[in-house]
Amino acid sequence: MKAIGFKKSLLITEANSFIAFETEIPKPEGRDLLVRIQANSVNPVDYKIRQNAAKDKILETPKIIGWDAVGIIKAVGAEVSLFKTGDAVFYAGDLTRSGSNAEYQLVDERIVGHKPKNLSIAEAAAMPLTGLTAYEAIFDRIKYNPETDKGKSVLILAGAGGVGSIAIQLAKKLTDLTVIATASREESQKWCSDLGADFVVNHHNLKDELKEIGFTEIDFILDFVDLKQYWETAAELIKPQGHIVSITGSSEPLNLNILKNKSVTFSWELMYTRSMYHTADMQRQHDILNKLANLLDDGTLKTTRTTTFTGFTVENLKKAHALQESGKSIGKNVIVF
Repeated sequence: MKAIGFKKSLLITEANSFIAFETEIPKPEGRDLLVRIQANSVNPVDYKIRQNAAKDKILETPKIIGWDAVGIIKAVGAEVSLFKTGDAVFYAGDLTRSGSNAEYQLVDERIVGHKPKNLSIAEAAAMPLTGLTAYEAIFDRIKYNPETDKGKSVLILAGAGGVGSIAIQLAKKLTDLTVIATASREESQKWCSDLGADFVVNHHNLKDELKEIGFTEIDFILDFVDLKQYWETAAELIKPQGHIVSITGSSEPLNLNILKNKSVTFSWELMYTRSMYHTADMQRQHDILNKLANLLDDGTLKTTRTTTFTGFTVENLKKAHALQESGKSIGKNVIVF
């Protein structure tokens, strides 16, 4: 099968930042599905791993990354019970295994969902990783409760990004929260408004703009952009007994003590935790993906796909990574094989 990977971490503009090569089609065992990939999408995790996985060495075998995919099941392991050969599926994969930048991929059925029937393969490929991340942030980390959280506020940092774009929709459609998103450019502000944000504020002047719309404190803050940059601001804005969730991490230790007096809860959200550690509730991702598929099929949610590259080629993968690295990407960028 054809695959695209890298042997060394290079700038995306360099000739060998990605290389195409041939490798054997893997065989499914246990609860694995063998999926013939039809489309995938690029997320920040893709370029971050490409930039760091082989900084000081040259890999003997090219590393295959990519953690969003849509495809058709071609074979199943002996213990598979949730799917059958021929099913159309979508998923965000597992950081510890070979990725979706290949014609075939093995993936555990417990982190796979049925593809939304009413979406094209490109539209569906945009949704798994960001959908799971946003859903887990709101319902598994914050643990939104309709009885006690009705009317509260949520601030979504980087509303026009991949995760922010689905978080706005989930918070607006499935909760009674007041949804505030950050965006600075005119096109990204419009994108957030069109997705349903009640308010869109410029992150360059965050506290003042929040004050202008009547918010000096926020119940829930979802960081989808840069925890270190917003840490002190988030600590100042969060209400006593509020909750901050971050997906971004920090290159430096952060002072957790500044949350103490307010008894603020802080949570990390990493969509890969369940698959990395084979947690007891690993199959919840299967359930979430199926729920997202139903919400997409009935029109409650809409795809966040904005850019489509046609053809599984080194050139298209490099273009998608360059766009993602630019920091100006809105929504999701998809490659159709």
